[in-house]
Amino acid sequence: MDKYVAAFMEALRNRAVSEHTLINYQGDLNDFTKFLAARKLPLESVDHVVLREFLNHLYTAKKLQKSSVARKLACLKTFFKFMIREGWLTANPAELVSAPRLPKRLPSYLSEDEASAFVEMPQGSSLKDVRDRAILELLYASGLRVSELVGLSDMNVDLAGRLVRVFGKGRKERIVPFGEPAARALANYLAERDRSGVCVPDPKGPLFINLRGTRLSVASVQRLVERFRLSLPSGRRVTPHTLRHTFATHLLENGADLRSIQELLGHESLSTTQKYTHVTLQHLKAEYEKAHPKARKQR
Repeated sequence: MDKYVAAFMEALRNRAVSEHTLINYQGDLNDFTKFLAARKLPLESVDHVVLREFLNHLYTAKKLQKSSVARKLACLKTFFKFMIREGWLTANPAELVSAPRLPKRLPSYLSEDEASAFVEMPQGSSLKDVRDRAILELLYASGLRVSELVGLSDMNVDLAGRLVRVFGKGRKERIVPFGEPAARALANYLAERDRSGVCVPDPKGPLFINLRGTRLSVASVQRLVERFRLSLPSGRRVTPHTLRHTFATHLLENGADLRSIQELLGHESLSTTQKYTHVTLQHLKAEYEKAHPKARKQR
């Protein structure tokens, strides 16, 4: 099993799958390997009954949520497809197992006033302050995933044209515009970064750095967002992905079409982008109920 897993992970790396996905898939396959070892089952004997027992084990023994179980099943389906393609198996038992039905959750987002207040929270002229302001402004202005943001190098940003070149999931390239406030924040940050001497300016070097001069990590961005989130009057939960949801929702509410938003977000399927229509419909319904006399009387 270890040999097969290693070959599968190497194939994923060759497809330039994100590091986040690689870590998740490695963990999923480790769990499955331990499950088979505990029951002394060879991989060749796995059928849909064994897989259903594995999923039940995840629910009962590991107390996993449906979303986590669904991801592990998706991993196994991809793994078995790889095994068939390589000629090591002849059938995919995971195809006979249905994924758990997941509850539909609407994306959480900030109002326009909340978003403006949030991205302007970092004040001050230190390298850390201007960096944090540039990060928040760019996340809201471009809708980048946090992994895409920390992966940016200087040469990926065109300040004059207010464009950023992003390599998203599967190393797919897209060009995303950003507005004047984000451009101004980025210019301030780059000037302070280069003046500080923390790192040597390099077009291929990391755009966002920590105070040691190395590339900022995903966890560091998540922590800085959490730090400023605590200062919000509402105290609501905000993550880097909340700013991505906010970016898409505000575009849709202000007249952008779904196809354009799909391109900007880097979604492969339009159906992934369509969840934002439910958010805006919910918002419209709430506004209607607040404003319409009949709605108020009934309530």
